[in-house]
Amino acid sequence: MSERTLILLRHGQTDFNFSGRMQGHLNPELNATGREQAARSAEQLARRAPLLIVTSDLIRANQTAQALAEASGLSSRVDARLRETDLGEWEGRTPEEVEQAHPGAVRQWRSDPSYAPPGGETRLQVGARALELVNELKEQFAPWGEESQRPVVLVAHAGVIGGLTAALLGLPAAEWMQVRGLDNGAWHEMRWNPEEGRWLRVAANQSPANDPRSASADNV
Repeated sequence: MSERTLILLRHGQTDFNFSGRMQGHLNPELNATGREQAARSAEQLARRAPLLIVTSDLIRANQTAQALAEASGLSSRVDARLRETDLGEWEGRTPEEVEQAHPGAVRQWRSDPSYAPPGGETRLQVGARALELVNELKEQFAPWGEESQRPVVLVAHAGVIGGLTAALLGLPAAEWMQVRGLDNGAWHEMRWNPEEGRWLRVAANQSPANDPRSASADNV
């Protein structure tokens, strides 16, 4: 199987990111800073001549993907498996508000990939659904195996990208939470090594120079 390049791009900033509130499946748009971040990331990543852009169905990711699609002369494909973690009853709250109501819950969520917020899903579940998409593309999207330097770009969210990165690296569950998310408008770059039969992370939390990235990498 040929070498492949995969870029995992996080959406630009929203007002929820700026205020530190958990979004999950809530659907705010990018704010002005987020639109600037998306434009800068698009300008840089378009130089890599992406083969395919696949985005979460949530609008903040879709808007980020659209900027890249326009800069690259492509259209983007929507796949709900890239949607952010379902945070259940925590959505719209700050971590501090959750901690006041449920002491220790946020700490457990940040350290245990098998823990789910009430009514939500685990990091393990999120990583598994996103990994399914990557495996499908490896098998079914032939151009990816023919032009190894041109990336497939997945536009998603901090929680999804953290889980997917851990899954791609084949980490044991006990090490999943050591893989953090990334800043708004930034990306990880993964490379499939056919000789070793595994994914490698060749760049982490990359972003254009002078890009405003004030939101926390852990704010989903």
